[in-house]
Amino acid sequence: MAELGRLLTAMVTPFSEKGEVDYAQAKRLASALLDSGSEGLVIGGTTGETPTLSHEEKLRLFAEVKEAIGNRGVVVAGTGNYNTAESIELSREAEKVGVDGLLLTVPYYNRPTQEGLFRHFEAIAKSASLPCILYNIPGRTGTNMTAETTIRLSRIPNIVGVKEASSNFGQIAAIIQDAEKGFRVWSGNDGDTLLILTLGGYGVICVISHLAGLQMKQLIESFLAGRTDEASSIHRRLLPLNNALMTLSTNPIPIKYALNQVGFRVGPPRLPLVEPDEATGEKIMAEVRRHHIDLPV
Repeated sequence: MAELGRLLTAMVTPFSEKGEVDYAQAKRLASALLDSGSEGLVIGGTTGETPTLSHEEKLRLFAEVKEAIGNRGVVVAGTGNYNTAESIELSREAEKVGVDGLLLTVPYYNRPTQEGLFRHFEAIAKSASLPCILYNIPGRTGTNMTAETTIRLSRIPNIVGVKEASSNFGQIAAIIQDAEKGFRVWSGNDGDTLLILTLGGYGVICVISHLAGLQMKQLIESFLAGRTDEASSIHRRLLPLNNALMTLSTNPIPIKYALNQVGFRVGPPRLPLVEPDEATGEKIMAEVRRHHIDLPV
């Protein structure tokens, strides 16, 4: 299995002012994120507005970003949705265009049982040879994947880890304790990263790293080197920024707004998401301006 890295950025999808995917800007952003601390990129995830992207747009985005960054970093393609057959088809096609891994979210809207989750992920993983990261985000999907189901799935050889955004630390601890050796847990909430590392987690699939990638990298490296006071200091310093980007409006509205304002144009979100109103935008930027921006702009 490919090494996927501890710090992956869940990359926004740049759009033109007309709402078309801006592939050239996506490639520039991908390179800039690698220059500012990220080891790889998740393309077509929640932050990438994947529900609004067509099948063809996703595949072209996967291919062009991977071609742009080459071996400098990994591309993990968001290919899972609530339709198992469609997820299998997109996963197979993503593998053909050269991505390094797959991100498979817990199905949303149709709310399957735990056995349904197991069979869904098993079928997708067995359809491809790439490493697969599961994605548990019950706040968005309406369904929590239990520790027992995740541990069971960890026994499938190419399911290599989970992005855990449940903030259920008892559940996360159980996964880390009992999953197959080598199975990794990435934090799915930036503000949970240090806490998950202390439980034995591996890293983070991150939004704040668009702006503070080198700082998030330093947090992880400081913790791993035993400099826990330093890691805790970075964690506390970045928490207000994380809160501004995650609580003032729906992700990725705040991070796209902030990127546009600091000078890296990524365009507006696609409907049904809209740009923040003036008052919310000012609150976002008031916090952003308090921080050093690692992204080269």
